Amino acid sequence: MYSRHSMSVAIKTPEEIEKMRVAGKLAAEVLDFVAPCVRPGVTTAELDYLCHDYMVNVQKTTPAPLNYAPPGYQPFPKSTCTSVNHVVCHGVPGDKKLKPGDIVNIDITVIKDGYHGDTSRMFYAGQPSIQARRLCEVTFECMWRGVLAVKPGAHLGDIGHAIQCWAEEHGCSVVREFCGHGIGQRFHEEPQVLHYGKPGTGLVLRPGMTFTIEPMINAGKPDVRQLADGWTVVTKDHSLSAQWEHTVLVTGTGCEVLTVSSGAPPMPQFRD
Repeated sequence: MYSRHSMSVAIKTPEEIEKMRVAGKLAAEVLDFVAPCVRPGVTTAELDYLCHDYMVNVQKTTPAPLNYAPPGYQPFPKSTCTSVNHVVCHGVPGDKKLKPGDIVNIDITVIKDGYHGDTSRMFYAGQPSIQARRLCEVTFECMWRGVLAVKPGAHLGDIGHAIQCWAEEHGCSVVREFCGHGIGQRFHEEPQVLHYGKPGTGLVLRPGMTFTIEPMINAGKPDVRQLADGWTVVTKDHSLSAQWEHTVLVTGTGCEVLTVSSGAPPMPQFRD
């Protein structure tokens, strides 16, 4: 039998896992709902309002980002993160309208019955450039490469290595300042899930662990900087950045993606 905790990483009970499945599906369904609204001319604040209203009034979930304040941060003022073009993560929804060709990550975390579901997707406002579309596709594949590395007995480093290799093989770079994280009754738990690394290193994965895989991949260099609002992170070289995120469960035989819904894009067909 596995112990209840491994290196302070919680092993979820079957009851907890069922609650995580519910929360994960609800988070994904917010993205299904907002997808048709992402188009040129809409503001990220409008998208945030639509998501907030759907979470609170339709799903009866709590948006986890709203007023979330980790140590050293001001409370986050909105219910979603919307990261456009060269914004890497934690973009604060605002009054700027999306332009034709913009790419935007919408990151949703809901709380239902005390458990968190966390997922994000890339969306296009109109027709993206070939480079922008390719970056979004490579990043989606990076996330799935990471997911496919998850199984009992594997190491956290195997996930990071799979993501890093795929990104760099395609001429992109991995942001190192931000990572995936354990998730459950708390928004961010142990372990930290780096999106780069060496195979066979780091925590050994055990059934019942739940965490996010959420690579941030840049078209240019990996360096980032934080804007004066204290939240928004952008690429230093102003190159495009993309991110996709799923919450996953380590099972007895492999991995279950918890943030699935009818509108969630399926696993890609890899070209190798």
